[in-house]
Amino acid sequence: LRKNVEDFTGPRERSDLGFVTFDITADILNGKNDLQTFRNKNTLIIFDWNVKQLFLYLSAEYSTKNNALNQVVLWDKIMLRGDNPRLSLKDMKSKYFFFDDGNGLKGNRNITLTLSWNVVPNAGILPLVTGSGHVSVPFPDTYETTKSY
Repeated sequence: LRKNVEDFTGPRERSDLGFVTFDITADILNGKNDLQTFRNKNTLIIFDWNVKQLFLYLSAEYSTKNNALNQVVLWDKIMLRGDNPRLSLKDMKSKYFFFDDGNGLKGNRNITLTLSWNVVPNAGILPLVTGSGHVSVPFPDTYETTKSY
């Protein structure tokens, strides 16, 4: 779903606002993640003695005629030690606005969704782990005019 809305934050009169509904099935502990299929072999011992929590996030990457790379975080979750490392989320809506600074979402055929996570250690560096799979979703060629979201 995509709308063209007033943008009061910048010099443009209107910008694209995207709404994404998604399913995530992920087994973070065993490295089996699925937005269709995400895999990472380095996560077999993700909750070792030095891991306090994980910061999971779903991001969208796409290109437009004005910007070669656009990255937007759509959803996030903190997973604490002891939480169930198996996610099964259905019909989730984006937690954050998916704004484009123009009209780059309309008809965009290659918006790539990626599930990633940061390991938050008790001490030391913050490693970034990205799933090795991704899902590309096309956006429609027309704007939605109803107030359905």
